[in-house]
Amino acid sequence: MTADAGSDTATTAASDSSATGSAGSATAILRIESGKRVRGSVVLVVVFALLAALYFTMFPGLSEEMEALEEAFPAFFFDLFGIEALHTIEGFIAAEIYSFFWVILVGIYFAYIGAGLIATDIDDRKMDLTLSSPVSRESVVLQKIAALWVPLVVLNVAVPAIVYVGALVIGESFDPVALAMVHLLSIPYLLVCAGIGLVLSVALGRPRTARATAITLVFVLWLVDAVSGLDTDLEWVGTAAPSRYYDETAILVREEYAFADAGVLLAAFLVLLAVAIAIFVRRDI
Repeated sequence: MTADAGSDTATTAASDSSATGSAGSATAILRIESGKRVRGSVVLVVVFALLAALYFTMFPGLSEEMEALEEAFPAFFFDLFGIEALHTIEGFIAAEIYSFFWVILVGIYFAYIGAGLIATDIDDRKMDLTLSSPVSRESVVLQKIAALWVPLVVLNVAVPAIVYVGALVIGESFDPVALAMVHLLSIPYLLVCAGIGLVLSVALGRPRTARATAITLVFVLWLVDAVSGLDTDLEWVGTAAPSRYYDETAILVREEYAFADAGVLLAAFLVLLAVAIAIFVRRDI
């Protein structure tokens, strides 16, 4: 029994090594990693569809009460969660779905993926097999992070389609440009979340530790941004939080597109990627 298990492990490792080394190793890692991201992306879309169905069902009955609700709750509550124009479909969906599901949960999901990209292979010794093939460490990191194109494309195509159709079903509508922009401008934010996880992945080397730290850090940064925004004297504290540079409510409700903030996030992602590569190239596996 032990011999069979050892044989199976060796066969799997050899298969992974062979797959990684095939096709000149130029894009083998990218193809393998991309395939791994399909299932998780589909599951997230299904979860979002169920969540969206719930909120779209609720909105017609609650819309008339929302203005009274806005007056009843203290202003800091709405400032904390970026809630605005809750009685409109744009404000309602921005508050109930995008502020929670997209900014927090999807951001954490990308941080979780990023934290496992390198650490998982180091922990199960697959990285030794990968690096034994003619592929540089820089290429390994770049191909693994590039595989995030799968969840980025799947989520940013399926989710706006669900939102747009859901609004039409209940007799409402979204500005298609604003809806497209809320997703387009979220890509740099999600990449930064993944970049945070990637740096922890190469620095810590243990997937559980890296993932737990990445999830905690992304959530804490969001919380610091939200709380510091309540006090103008402390607002500067949240400038290090990636969520500070992505405002889903401003995009959907006011149609304000902060391209400069998206540029800041892209620059931050490139810095995180460079740091991750530098650490991985120098560390002992």
